Amino acid sequence: MIQLNSCQIKAIRRQAPGIRPAGIGLVAVVLCLLLAACAPTPVRPRVQGDETLQATRESALALQPAWSFSGRLAISTAGNAGNARIEWKQDGTDYDIRLSAPITGQGWRLRQTGGAVSLEGLEGGTRQGTDAEAMLQQATGWRIPLSAMASWVRGARSPGASDLDFDSSGLPATLRQAGWAVEYRGWTDAATPLPLRVFASQPDASVRLVIERWSPP
Repeated sequence: MIQLNSCQIKAIRRQAPGIRPAGIGLVAVVLCLLLAACAPTPVRPRVQGDETLQATRESALALQPAWSFSGRLAISTAGNAGNARIEWKQDGTDYDIRLSAPITGQGWRLRQTGGAVSLEGLEGGTRQGTDAEAMLQQATGWRIPLSAMASWVRGARSPGASDLDFDSSGLPATLRQAGWAVEYRGWTDAATPLPLRVFASQPDASVRLVIERWSPP
C-alpha cells in the first residue's frame, strides 16, 4: 500500500484541487507507474559471453540492411526543443527520413542516396548537400547524430570506440560512443530483438525515440 505524507497530499491537491482523499491513492499509483516507465534500465555486471552475444546480434542485423520504423521523436539542442512524428526507411547507407510536427503541421524529408543529401520542406525550397547532420541542424536547430543513429537505433554499435553495458537479459542497456550516451528501455520479442525506446544524450543535446512499429519486425 502506498503511504503519502501530508506534504505529498497537499502537492497533489494543488495540481488537482477537486480530487477527494479517496482518489489521492489512485493518483499516487498512476504517478508511480509513470515514474517507473521513465526509470533507466538496470545494468548488471558484465559476464562472460555478453560481447559474443552482442557480436552475434550485430551480425544478424547486418544481414538485414533494408529496414524501417515509425514512432515519436522528442529532441532538445541547447534549449531548442521540439517533438515530431518520425518515419525512417534505411537501405544500406541510403535513407529516407520524414519528420512531421504534430502541432504546426510542418514537415521535413531528409534523404541520402549515394552520398548526396537533400532536405525538403524548407521555406526556400529543397536544400542539397553532403552533410545531412549539418543541414538538419542549420534548418531546424536540432542536432541528431544521423550516421551513428542508424546503428544505435537497432541496438548496434557504429564504427569506432565504444563502451557498452548490458541488462539482465544480456541486451544493451547503455552505450557510450562518439560523445553520446545511449540508453535502451524496452525491446521487441523478435528472434533478433529490436529497441522500443532509445534515449541518446550529451551535455547540451538529447534525442528520445519511442518506436511504435518495426519492419521487418
